[in-house]
Amino acid sequence: MSGRVGDLSPKQEEALTKFRENVKDLMPKLPAYSQDDYYLLRWLRARCFNLQKSESMLRKNVEFRKHMDSDNVLEKWQPPEVVQKYLSGGLCGFDKEGSPIWYDVIGPLDPKGLLFSASKQDLMKTKMRDCELMHQECRRQSEKLGKRVEEVVMIYDVQGLGLKHLWKPGVELYGEVLTMFEDNYPEALKRLFVIKAPKLFPVAYNLIKHFLSEDTRKKIMVIGDNWQEVLQKYIPADQLPKYYGGTLTDPDGDPKCKSKINYGGDVPKTYYIRDQVQQNYELSVNINRGSSQQMEYEILFPGCVLRWQFQSDGADIGFGVFRKTKPGERQKAGDMIEVLPNQRYNAHMVPEDGTLTCADPGTYVLRFDNTYSFIHAKKISYTVEVLLPDRNSEEKIQQLENKMEASLNLSGDS
Repeated sequence: MSGRVGDLSPKQEEALTKFRENVKDLMPKLPAYSQDDYYLLRWLRARCFNLQKSESMLRKNVEFRKHMDSDNVLEKWQPPEVVQKYLSGGLCGFDKEGSPIWYDVIGPLDPKGLLFSASKQDLMKTKMRDCELMHQECRRQSEKLGKRVEEVVMIYDVQGLGLKHLWKPGVELYGEVLTMFEDNYPEALKRLFVIKAPKLFPVAYNLIKHFLSEDTRKKIMVIGDNWQEVLQKYIPADQLPKYYGGTLTDPDGDPKCKSKINYGGDVPKTYYIRDQVQQNYELSVNINRGSSQQMEYEILFPGCVLRWQFQSDGADIGFGVFRKTKPGERQKAGDMIEVLPNQRYNAHMVPEDGTLTCADPGTYVLRFDNTYSFIHAKKISYTVEVLLPDRNSEEKIQQLENKMEASLNLSGDS
């Protein structure tokens, strides 16, 4: 049994009856549209009909909605101007069953610019507001179609996903957004299409997948070069923007439907209200004058990403990344090849952060350089991480690439 209205086992029916009784004190605190079995069953399904866990989840949600003023956020609150202009995404069209479709456009997104220009609280509230907007659209569709519409379809356009999107504070904020979605909008996702995925996608997905429930992960579909064809199987052409393979345009003919979908972009520095985000560092080291400090990291396979953050105390510091040579390479084994040129960074004024995609496996060396300073020792606070790709999604992308290559070879032979 699916655990939905009209498809309940006797045990699920019993659990629903008990759950309704257990949470009856919450009913006056819930919106009017939440006073039915459809709503209660969402919380039960999210916790596999475990009464205690489902009740705890719903009670926490009531507190969350009160704290965030969720019931009034669409009418009484507007995101800051910079967020309205540069946080990408939007509702546009419906699938063949009438479910609303939300687009997230990742490539143009500027995580650092947004976090330098708006508070984390405003960004979180904006994403909560987006969730409320999606649910409002579901309610409208339910009334229009005469059937219950509870779930939304999401399309993630990840073309242009780059190292800037792996910036640690941005990833941490996105993790909080996903946790908020999982905890407070259960059973709201119908399916999620990932289109135009680059080779970096498995690394990005591996960073955030632990924020997602197993049920949510099963709804994610990474589509290959035939993504337009796949989307058209689920979405009528007149409900799919022309830019994404359909026929829908704005009234002025814009194929991207920018009146509904915000495509973001780089945030102008005129919006910046700070020049850095508070960092927490895991380690620190004192580097004597005229000396350096090296840390080694073993990269077992290509495609891993090194991510670092550091700040210095009192004055600038040199920093570079090298790879130790292996037997068979031109240089003597154990020599170091410069991968990221050594430069001096004013990390005492602005904390430094960066990433490097490791094209080759081997031993990578991160080097803090104070050899140029004959007077000052430096204290460096830093965090370094090796980001691994998600093997399943990496294999999926490789399979899609192989299919595309085979198709090109066949067309070339003909």
